[in-house]
Amino acid sequence: MTTVDMKRLRNVVLAGHSDSGKTTLAEHLLFTAGAITRLGKVTDGTASLDFEPEEHKRKQSLSLALATMEHDGHEITIIDTPGYADFAAEVVEGFEAADAALITMDASGGVEAGTERAAALGRAHGTAAIFVITRCERENADPGAALDALRAAFGNKIAPLHLAIGKGEAFKGYVDLVHRKAWVWEKGKRAEVEIPAELASEVARRRDQLLEAAAEADDEVLTKYLDGQEISDAELDACLHRGVRDSILAPVMVTAAGHDIGIEGVLDAIARYLPSPDEEKPIKAFDAKGGAIEVEQKADGPLLARVFKTAADPFVGRLTYFRVFSGKIASHDHIWNAERGEEERIGQVLRVKGKDTEPVGVISAGEIGAVAKLVVTHTGDALSSRDKPFKMPPIEFPQPSLPVAIEPQTKADLDKMGAALTRLLEEDAGVHVERQTETGEQLLWAQGDSHVAVVIERLKRKFSAAVVTHSPRIPYRETIRTKTQVEGRHKKQSGGRGQFGHIWLEIEPNPAAGVEFATRIVGGSVPRQFWAGVEKGVRDVADKGPIAGYPVIDFKATLYDGSFHPVDSDELSFRLAGQLATRNGIQESSPVLLEPIMDVEVQVPEAYMGDVNRDLNTRRGRVLGMDSSNGTQVVRAHVPQAELFNYSTELRSLSGGRGVFTQKLDHYEEVPPHVAQKVIDAHQKEEA
Repeated sequence: MTTVDMKRLRNVVLAGHSDSGKTTLAEHLLFTAGAITRLGKVTDGTASLDFEPEEHKRKQSLSLALATMEHDGHEITIIDTPGYADFAAEVVEGFEAADAALITMDASGGVEAGTERAAALGRAHGTAAIFVITRCERENADPGAALDALRAAFGNKIAPLHLAIGKGEAFKGYVDLVHRKAWVWEKGKRAEVEIPAELASEVARRRDQLLEAAAEADDEVLTKYLDGQEISDAELDACLHRGVRDSILAPVMVTAAGHDIGIEGVLDAIARYLPSPDEEKPIKAFDAKGGAIEVEQKADGPLLARVFKTAADPFVGRLTYFRVFSGKIASHDHIWNAERGEEERIGQVLRVKGKDTEPVGVISAGEIGAVAKLVVTHTGDALSSRDKPFKMPPIEFPQPSLPVAIEPQTKADLDKMGAALTRLLEEDAGVHVERQTETGEQLLWAQGDSHVAVVIERLKRKFSAAVVTHSPRIPYRETIRTKTQVEGRHKKQSGGRGQFGHIWLEIEPNPAAGVEFATRIVGGSVPRQFWAGVEKGVRDVADKGPIAGYPVIDFKATLYDGSFHPVDSDELSFRLAGQLATRNGIQESSPVLLEPIMDVEVQVPEAYMGDVNRDLNTRRGRVLGMDSSNGTQVVRAHVPQAELFNYSTELRSLSGGRGVFTQKLDHYEEVPPHVAQKVIDAHQKEEA
């Protein structure tokens, strides 16, 4: 049995642009519903859902946080998410757990990048949404203009639920366009008043926009609307619920949380218009044989839950957040992780309210809970029963695009860094760590500069591993362009048995075929047992080239002559001779430095195409073509990797936060002489 009737559950993610008032709205919703007794502030570091020290320092949300409240017989779980693009993975996790979204938009701005990202995530997940225009009381705020901007960006499915009374410092309430009532707030108290006469025509216009969007949800109501018949409040309410649930429309509300205006209206709209879990579509999953199935969301069904977030709690260790779609998870249960093929023992199941947890007996279908100290389970894993196991499609997180090289600050940190990075990767799905084999560096891939800074702080605070960062080394290559023949002679006599190796090598380009060693010995001038030594010498030099110390690729070395001493010659002598000949031969064969060229795809709105193309040209990029995809432009280009390390930050700046890009290695090509000389000079300085 569920602890609460599923029809009365609401799971709502708060998303939107950075600094659009999400956490402040959440704080006021929790306070108004009585879930918290003290009203905190983001700027003071006292907000219930901003509890990490890094959030207090930056005065912005950096991680997903959630809390549950009760309103009008409904249990509402709010999932607050960061708005800054560097922490987009947290927003994805929020949408994975929610059935609906409140998308915030500052009344003094237009439709910003974070608003667009939230709306796009909602479309991708099929999530019902309500837009909340926030901070309507601030200077330069214009709720009507903000509403028009939303309709221009997303179309006529944007339906005004409220009409603001006043704007900026004169904002004092709104007209409820469904029930045609006006509410104003004076000295913190709400009062119903007559609809201002000067707003009568605007009320009629905006209500018509609402009716036009809502009528699409019901054919009979649509017919009445087209025929000019009166639509009752009850009919409109029903259409709104159905239309929001099916993503036919997205209502728009106005608030001023700092003045407590509109908070009760948002709570009422969540309960009235947003869908309950049992109204949602079945969950797509895979059975034990890998077959695609759909699992109904119901309390008496087979167990299916998903882990949407893993956090490192300083007191309880790893804390795993999960959403139950079917069945229930009780304290001390045994559940099956089909993804890992292992059983997990559930300890005490918990409800979460910000940084606090409350023990409960059961988390049932439609509810969100947490459990501490799971052993093998990670973010994205499905939880089910051994006798009826399920897997779910993986969560698609944004790929990190900013790499930095990391090193431990001290020897003590070196011992801790491996375990700390492992735990960090469990907690932050937006991070990737890899060892760069060509340079030997440990690379941390993040979403942006702020993300890197927060990750470094958390490594030190949570996991006691202090690290330093620097720009990654470019994995350059070296190669040759001409053919030469070169002698290698190693002779050492220091009393007793000496060393003697003497060879002639032919060094020539070997395009796209790697490093190749061959022999063309006639008459036994170099005995066969020494050939392996010569090859080792060739490959020694290939591993660290003579120009700038980078691997030499795509050349062929042929041993065609030489001489030996019957006593002093051995494999080591010929290896040293091979090194000498190869090093000299490469230097005589017009050596060049090669750099990795990345195949880059930039996705950006058309308005920013000119700036993006110009910027790619300044980065020595070659634009290969342009195409359109999902209403945006896709630019494909070849760009040197050396020019891309700060590109994610620059692209965000160029495109108002709307541009994204991917990159993958395409090929190597010759470095321009002026750039190559800088690399060579840096190598020589390092060697000295």
